[in-house]
Amino acid sequence: MTDAIVAENLTYTYGDLTAVDHINFNVAEGEIFGFLGPNGAGKSTTAKILTGQMKPKEGKALVLGMDVATNVRGVQSEIGVCFELPNMYEQMSAIENLKLFARLFGTSDFDGYDLLRRVDLVGREKDRVENYSKGMRQRLMVARALVSKPKVLFLDEPTSGLDPTSADGIRDIIRKERDRGATVFLTTHDMTEAGEMCDRVAFMNQGKLVALDTPHNLKLKYGKRALKAQVAGKGGQLEEREVVMDTADTAKAVEQLFASEKVVTVHSEEATLGAIFMQITGRGLAG
Repeated sequence: MTDAIVAENLTYTYGDLTAVDHINFNVAEGEIFGFLGPNGAGKSTTAKILTGQMKPKEGKALVLGMDVATNVRGVQSEIGVCFELPNMYEQMSAIENLKLFARLFGTSDFDGYDLLRRVDLVGREKDRVENYSKGMRQRLMVARALVSKPKVLFLDEPTSGLDPTSADGIRDIIRKERDRGATVFLTTHDMTEAGEMCDRVAFMNQGKLVALDTPHNLKLKYGKRALKAQVAGKGGQLEEREVVMDTADTAKAVEQLFASEKVVTVHSEEATLGAIFMQITGRGLAG
């Protein structure tokens, strides 16, 4: 499978601060790749290098086989970008914004109303963007990133600040873009979202790449599966019990639990990506 993105020894510094510290990774064509970590981990700086907004101090970034540092125009003609802070033309309407960017990209087979329908903005397409809520602006940013039918889509916290219904709609769009054949580079600190959507995830911490694998493999390597049970205590109150799975004693422990306790509820539980990140780095996502 061909790589859509390749980072080789990628490094960026702000004065004495090394924001991106000699990282290496690749993203396959048609993959949803999660780039995860807390604020200040180096995620956004890496994304800006890959999209041609910054040049690395060391190393090389390739997108669709093109060196981003030497062929910015070529790279940017093939990608779509949606960063967290909206930067639309606020005095223009939503449809006017999309038509403008379609002209800038030279896109002829463009249906702005279909894009607005996909992000649930139909009926507000002629309203000025200055009158949009934060969530509406974020959805419009996603629509704008899709104007040119990009081969690689860079999304920075695309569901941040959205209500659950709107966030689910954006996730559905991301999956459909992957099904269309696009590669998706998803920068986020939402580990639950990444675990549900991404084919592979990379953990960034203090500028370094500290883990890279599928969510499933990371959970197998670092996490533990368990049965969580609620049992009726002596006073009628509910008490918690846990049985670790995948051990030689699991079956016996489960049998003993049901034989000796009044089990009210039971369900399986696996480690979350957030818990695994804390285990690997010793820090939470907010730090």
